[in-house]
Amino acid sequence: MTTEKKQRSEQEWADTLTPEQYAVCRQCGTEPPFTGKYYHHKGIGWYHCICCDSPLFSSDHKYDSGSGWPSFYDVAKDDAIEQESDLSHGMVRTEVKCNDCQAHLGHVFEDGPPPTGLRYCINSTALKFVPSD
Repeated sequence: MTTEKKQRSEQEWADTLTPEQYAVCRQCGTEPPFTGKYYHHKGIGWYHCICCDSPLFSSDHKYDSGSGWPSFYDVAKDDAIEQESDLSHGMVRTEVKCNDCQAHLGHVFEDGPPPTGLRYCINSTALKFVPSD
């Protein structure tokens, strides 16, 4: 089953998102560390993409990495995100994007806990928390 990508014009994104959300999600920005509303968040539920509402991460996979951003060791489902090489700022990193709308979410690193060994380091600005019923 193929999922249709959720596309909008840049003007539609700019009209829909706050300036901070637009800067992070559509222009690959980063919120300052230790400032995001989900960094210390402990609620039970799902973290969705702020742009298209696709489920991305479960609170079951969230942990405190000490990095300054919400961190997860796994995704909600295998096709929730896309990864691509990011060579910006003189670093070699792997960028994480929402698979449905291509929103920039953050980066993934290979220094996370078991069982995956991954650390999805995600901007709070790119997320919307949906509590479990």
